[in-house]
Amino acid sequence: MSALTFTMKRRPDQRVDMSPLVCQKLQAMEPDQIAAIELQNGNSKIRVDQLFDISGSDSQNIVIEGSFDKLDFIGKELDGGAMTVNGDAGAYLAINMKAGTIKVKGRAGIYAGCEMKNGFLEIEGDAGDFVGGALPGNKQGMKGGTVLIKGNAGARVGDHMRRGQILIEGDAGDYCGSRMLAGTIAVMGDTGRYPGYAMRRGTLLLWRRPRLSATFNDCGSHTLAFLPLLFASFKTLNSRFADSSVCFSRVQRFGGDMAESGSGEVLVRI
Repeated sequence: MSALTFTMKRRPDQRVDMSPLVCQKLQAMEPDQIAAIELQNGNSKIRVDQLFDISGSDSQNIVIEGSFDKLDFIGKELDGGAMTVNGDAGAYLAINMKAGTIKVKGRAGIYAGCEMKNGFLEIEGDAGDFVGGALPGNKQGMKGGTVLIKGNAGARVGDHMRRGQILIEGDAGDYCGSRMLAGTIAVMGDTGRYPGYAMRRGTLLLWRRPRLSATFNDCGSHTLAFLPLLFASFKTLNSRFADSSVCFSRVQRFGGDMAESGSGEVLVRI
């Protein structure tokens, strides 16, 4: 059985809500039923077969060909199965994802992995602001799973993050780990201003020295036994994080944010 593939016929001018096209919703549907699904397109509706050529039948393995940055809500509430996006993804990629795998071969817009509960999200290009964050007004962002970004990420990565891990091979923008409640964010590149702003708990793991605010205390250098175990868990990833040459156990530890509970930590490679 070949993957259920949606190949874009044309690029609409308005944004498209792709949330109906996830594995669990399409599992029991016939091809003509899938073709007749209506997607929100700006302030109007558009049928799936008006936007995509449809081929294949394996609804547990969905491929979107020719994707671009106006396709929003790809993989919303995905609860098992696999999705591959050949091209860019729009906003709210994998929002509220519960299980399964999503791989994007291009870039992603704002709020990728927003309030994600579990599963694995991989983005080969850059990602926008609020990766793994919480929607405006909500108090808990990402609650589990793994987000791997092979490019750079925007501002407010992991804002209100509750659990899980975000791995960034490139740079992260301002306020990385802001208002974190728990979880791990690892950044190989540079971080912007105010990393760990108002974090309560959780870990920022950094390869390069950050510009921390005065509300973080220098706790000295340490050899941490859990770090080799953490890096060992990355060995299955198709990522620089799986390369033994990037691993370390000796860090400079900073505790904070002291403006909050002060139970978070920033670990910087020595």
